[in-house]
Amino acid sequence: MAFKLKTLYKPSGDQPKAIEQLLSNLDKGHKEQIVIGATGTGKTFTISNIIHKLNKKTLIIVHNKTLAGQLFNELKTMFPDNKVEYFISYFDYYQPEAYVVRNDTYIEKDSLINDEIDKMRHSAINSLINHDDVIVVSSVSCIYGVGDIENYKKSILYLEKGMKYILKELVNQLVGLNYQRNYYSFKRGTFRLRGDTIDIVPSSDTAQGVRIIFWDDEIEEIKLFNTVDGVIVANLEDITIFPASLYAIDKEKLEESILRIQQELTEQIVFFKDKNQLVEAQKIEMKTKYDLEMLQELGYCNGIENYSRHLSLKAAGETPTTLIDYFGDDFLTIIDESHVTVSQIRGMYEGDFSRKNNLVQYGFRLPSTLDNRPLRFPEFEKKMDKIIYLSATPGDYELNKNLPIVEQIIRPTFVLDPIIEVRPTKNQIENLYFEIKKRAEKNERTLVSTITIKMSEDLTSYLKDLGIKVAYLHSEIKSLERLVILEDLMIGTYDCLIGVNLLREGLDLPLVSLVAILDADKQGFLRNKRSLIQTIGRAARNINGKAILYGDVITDAMQEAIEETQRRRTLQEEYNRVHNVKPTPIIKTIVKKNIMDKQKAQKEEASLLASSKNQKNRLDLKQLQKSMKKAAKQLNFEQAVIYRDLIKNIKKS
Repeated sequence: MAFKLKTLYKPSGDQPKAIEQLLSNLDKGHKEQIVIGATGTGKTFTISNIIHKLNKKTLIIVHNKTLAGQLFNELKTMFPDNKVEYFISYFDYYQPEAYVVRNDTYIEKDSLINDEIDKMRHSAINSLINHDDVIVVSSVSCIYGVGDIENYKKSILYLEKGMKYILKELVNQLVGLNYQRNYYSFKRGTFRLRGDTIDIVPSSDTAQGVRIIFWDDEIEEIKLFNTVDGVIVANLEDITIFPASLYAIDKEKLEESILRIQQELTEQIVFFKDKNQLVEAQKIEMKTKYDLEMLQELGYCNGIENYSRHLSLKAAGETPTTLIDYFGDDFLTIIDESHVTVSQIRGMYEGDFSRKNNLVQYGFRLPSTLDNRPLRFPEFEKKMDKIIYLSATPGDYELNKNLPIVEQIIRPTFVLDPIIEVRPTKNQIENLYFEIKKRAEKNERTLVSTITIKMSEDLTSYLKDLGIKVAYLHSEIKSLERLVILEDLMIGTYDCLIGVNLLREGLDLPLVSLVAILDADKQGFLRNKRSLIQTIGRAARNINGKAILYGDVITDAMQEAIEETQRRRTLQEEYNRVHNVKPTPIIKTIVKKNIMDKQKAQKEEASLLASSKNQKNRLDLKQLQKSMKKAAKQLNFEQAVIYRDLIKNIKKS
C-alpha cells in the first residue's frame, strides 16, 4: 500500500523547493543529505511530503521521548491510512544491573515496564514484518538489541479457518511464544481455554482479542472481540499471532543455545579459579545455573536478553539484531535535530560497555552479556540506507561529510529571522528591564538566557521586586512544571522567562518577540555558534522578533551567528519583496483547561510527596502505577514521570 498524505495545507515558502531538491538528490543516487531548516519553516511537513512521494519504509530517530511523542501524533494525523508506529524505551522506571567497585555494592536490575509502550513496540515490529507503508518514530532505542529476527519470524503463528490443528498443540505453542494462561486477568500477552474455544489477547493489542473456535481437530471459526465486553466485532478468515516477547526462542535452537551457555560457564569458572577468584567463580556458577534451569523448564528467564548472543547462535562480537534490521535493505532514515541525535547515538555503546564490563569482571554475568548492547557507531552507519539529517544547526559530523545541503529558509508565514543587536554589559540589567516592560505593554513575551542557574534565579528575584511578571526555567525544573511555566508564559501569567538553556528544540512560542542573551561574549558550550543560533531562533516565530546579545566584545561565535541570521533574513526579505507577500503572525489558542489540569497535577504531586514521607499514610503503589500507565498511554510523559518518581521515593522509604 502506498503512503497517503492527508492534509488541508499545501507546501509553501521554501517547502516546494526543498521537497524537489531532496527527491532530485535521491534520484541522482545521493544516499545522504542535509536539510538546514530555520526555526518555524515546517521541516516536518517537508519530510512528510518526501515520505509520501518516495513511498519507502521510514525510520525517524528523535533525541527525546517528548519530541518523539509530538512527532508521532503529528504523523498519525497526516498519514491516517498508513502504519505510523512508536518505538521508545518501555521502562517507566529502570535501574540497570550494576556493580560499584569502590564500595563493593551489587545493584540488582529493577524496572517497571510500561505495558502500553511495550504494546506499541510490538506493533512496530509486526507492522514492519507485514506492511511496506510503515513510519516508525523512535528514540535511540532503535540501536539496542531486540532479539534475533529469524527466531522471531519463525515463531509467528498463522491460523486460518478449516486448518487441521490439534487444540492442545496450539496451547503448547502459545506457551512457547511466552503467552500466559490466565483466566482472571485477561490482558495483553495472555490466553484462556474454555472447552473448544481459545481466547487470545495479542502482544500488539489490548482493545481486541482473538477467538479461535475448534470443531474436533479443525479450526471452525476465527473472531475478533472486544476485550472489555466480549462483543464480537469481526469474523475473520485467517489471523497471524506474533510472539509475546521480542526475545522469541526457536525451540530447535534452544538445546544448542543451552549447551553454548554451559560451555561458556565452564570456561569462566576455570578462568576465575586460575586467578584465585573463588568468590567470583561461585557467584557466576550459581546465577547462571539458575537461569539455565529456568530456560530448560520454561523457555524463559529473567534477564534473558543477556543470553541473546547464544539464543541467536551468533559469534562473539557479532553485530546485535536491532529494530533497524526489520526495515530490510531499502528504507529512509530521518535523523531529527541531528546536531544532538548523532552525538547521542555515538555515546550509547561506551556507557553500556563500562557498566556491563564490571558485572563480567566480578562474576555477576558471563562475558557474552557484552554482546547484548547498542550498536557501535560504525555498525549503525553500515546499517543505514538513505539518510536525511534534519537540523537548524547541523553538527560537525554531517557537515564534514560534504553532503548535498538543502536549505529551508522561507517560512510558510513569511516571518523574518530576528533582528540582532549587540549591546555592552554596562547597565545591562537596567536596560533589559526596560526592554521587557516595552514588550509586556504590547502583550509580547521575552526570553532571557543566562550562564548559570544561580544567575537565573537571582535575576528572577530582582525583576520580580521591580514588578515584572517573571519566572525562571532551567534543568532543575521538573518536566511537568516546565510545561506549566511555558503555557503560563503564553497566557500572560508571566511576561518573561529566564533560564540557563532555553534552546530546547521544539520550543514553540509565537508570542516571544525578544530573546536577550546575557554574557553572550563568554566562550563555551552555551555560547557557541549553534547554541546562539538556536537561542536566537526562539524569537523567529514573531513578526517583531529581535535578539539582544549583551557583550563587550564580539566573539567568533557571535559573529558567525549574527552573519548566518542576517544572511537568512536578507533572503527572506528579498523573497517577500519579489512575491509581494507580508509576514503573517502565528495565532495559537492556548486551552486554559489543559493548564489548569497541569496545575492541579502539580498540587497533587506536592500532596502525594508529603504523604509518601509519612509512614502512617503509605500510598497505594498499584494506584500510582495505574495512573502512570494511563498518563503514558496518552503520551503525557511529563505526568508519567511524576508518578514514576513517586513510586521510586516510596520504595526507597
